[in-house]
Amino acid sequence: MKKRQVSLSCALLPIIFLVIILFYSVQIAKLEVHIPIFISAMFAGFVALICKYSTWDELEDGVVETIKMSMRAILILMIIGMVIGSWILSGIVPSMIYYGLKIINPLVFLPVTVIICSIVSLATGSSWSTASTVGIALVGIGEGLGLPRPVIAGAIISGAYFGDKLSPMSDTTTLAPAMAGATLFDHIKHMLYSTIPSYIFTLIGFIILGIKYSSSGEVDTVQVNEILSALSNSFNISPFLLLIPVFVIGMVVMKVPAIPGLFAGALIGGGAGILFQGASLKTALYSLHYGFNGNTGNPMVDELLNRGGLNSMMWTVSIILCAMTFGGIMEKSGMLGRIAQEILKFADTTGKLILATLLTPIFINSVAGDQYLSIVIPGRMFKESYEKRGLAPKNLSRALEDSGTMTSPLIPWNTCGAFMMGALGVGPWIYVPYCLFNLISPVISAFYGFTGITIEKIKK
Repeated sequence: MKKRQVSLSCALLPIIFLVIILFYSVQIAKLEVHIPIFISAMFAGFVALICKYSTWDELEDGVVETIKMSMRAILILMIIGMVIGSWILSGIVPSMIYYGLKIINPLVFLPVTVIICSIVSLATGSSWSTASTVGIALVGIGEGLGLPRPVIAGAIISGAYFGDKLSPMSDTTTLAPAMAGATLFDHIKHMLYSTIPSYIFTLIGFIILGIKYSSSGEVDTVQVNEILSALSNSFNISPFLLLIPVFVIGMVVMKVPAIPGLFAGALIGGGAGILFQGASLKTALYSLHYGFNGNTGNPMVDELLNRGGLNSMMWTVSIILCAMTFGGIMEKSGMLGRIAQEILKFADTTGKLILATLLTPIFINSVAGDQYLSIVIPGRMFKESYEKRGLAPKNLSRALEDSGTMTSPLIPWNTCGAFMMGALGVGPWIYVPYCLFNLISPVISAFYGFTGITIEKIKK
């Protein structure tokens, strides 16, 4: 089949269709997003075939290649479900919640959450490991203090992505300069200009939110005492259990691969359940598959702890597969690249070029559903334009991270968004307004682009 050049109108059709069907399904019919995204993928394939952009075999290959890129994330996601189930059974998460409720003041809980997650993610280079270890405990502590889960999730994600963005061990931190042609440490130092102001505004925002919820009287000391009692009556609370998450985080810091490292954490959690809580081997294996299932006598504690397991992540895995199907068809057919190229026509000033660089990863995060594609595709696209304008490559790499890395957890069907929803137990969209660090970073970057502040030229 002779391929035709992709037209902008045809390339936009699947995007328009996706927006319409998602709006109907989510806002009107109150349905999950899986089927609308998959229908949109088939519609995109139909458009590609009718317009003779690709054969069906080529589109299938594109889908398989894209899913292959996300398979590591899917495997980690499944293991995280096992970790959550076994760590609750073993008493690790209950112990973290118990001691956290005793130590952390509700007034400072939210900014402290941001700082704790920032330290862990900076050390590990992984927002996912941060959210799935200290993150799940912080959700329990925050809810025990009477704070809404979406607000807590926003603080966890803000802190987790601070390290994901700056840590030399983060995959996106190494990928962005590689795509832009910058060196790793030039890239990290240049990101500090946008990261530090964003982080300061984020902490101020969560301090204000903490004061709001504390002054509103929502922190109930009676409720906290009831939770502490339910936890101590149902689990053997021990500070020794806290050594297990420290050990797992230490393995990540020591560059043990994520999949065996986290799976070891899940198995150790199951063993701790047998040793500390008197669980049987059958119960430990059950928790790995189906999560923890217990009755503490406190409905709030039960709702918080009865979760986890491999099975609990299948909703998230399925949404990733649907999104990857759509993204794979859009990329393989050339429609995604055609839309991205059109953006370049409007980038006739440095400010507009940087704005285009920031908007393109957001678009690709939304359409392709993959964080890595949102860095790789714009990085390849805009590299030459930055060189022609005499702009240092680190300007491009910073913009890629300020947008591609930062906005990925905000989109529910993106691999990162789906993971955060699954790990932290929050619904689509409701946590997004509270991801302050992720929302502020692209705005600061755009401000620099139009004012010229911190924008560096290529040194001759």
